[in-house]
Amino acid sequence: MKKLFIASKNKGKISEIKSSLDGMEIELFSILNKPEILGIAETGKTFEENAWIKAKTVHDIVNIPVLADDSGLEVEYLKGAPGVYSSRYAGGNASDDDNCQKLLAELKDVDLSNRKARFRCVIIYYDGASKNIFEGVCKGHIIDRKRGERGFGYDPLFVPDGYSETFGELDDELKNKISHRGKALEKFREYLLKLESSS
Repeated sequence: MKKLFIASKNKGKISEIKSSLDGMEIELFSILNKPEILGIAETGKTFEENAWIKAKTVHDIVNIPVLADDSGLEVEYLKGAPGVYSSRYAGGNASDDDNCQKLLAELKDVDLSNRKARFRCVIIYYDGASKNIFEGVCKGHIIDRKRGERGFGYDPLFVPDGYSETFGELDDELKNKISHRGKALEKFREYLLKLESSS
């Protein structure tokens, strides 16, 4: 059985990754299993740079293949903000609710037709020798108040194109299929299956 270390302690994210790799012969670990891996400073200017910082740092510690991602919300009206600062938009120790409230305040007088946004995710798989990058995007718009208790981050404010429910209202299975991370993870899963079949 292959081993894979998820460079995250976010339970929602870990659960999404686990369900995307369901049925594969992979033993998964995460920072929840190794709390001694302290906060890694995400000093990159892009999602890819941040994912690589996490992948390389964690691989140097655990010495098994690592999956790291960086993702966030890009709002067109805010010129791509909060972007790489999505998880700390309202400050270093901001909660999900703090970040949502700040976003709502920034868009307070903006018409719903000008609230286009997209979630973007960049995943890096690093096995110590090669680095592979997988990206996923989900387009939608930001509503004017939170709806739904599911998910995390900005999920209760984001309605994906083609749906009337927010990510906070959609059931996990559907959300994981259409989400930015779900799309990137699907590419990663296909990559692993190809590796398996060629070995």
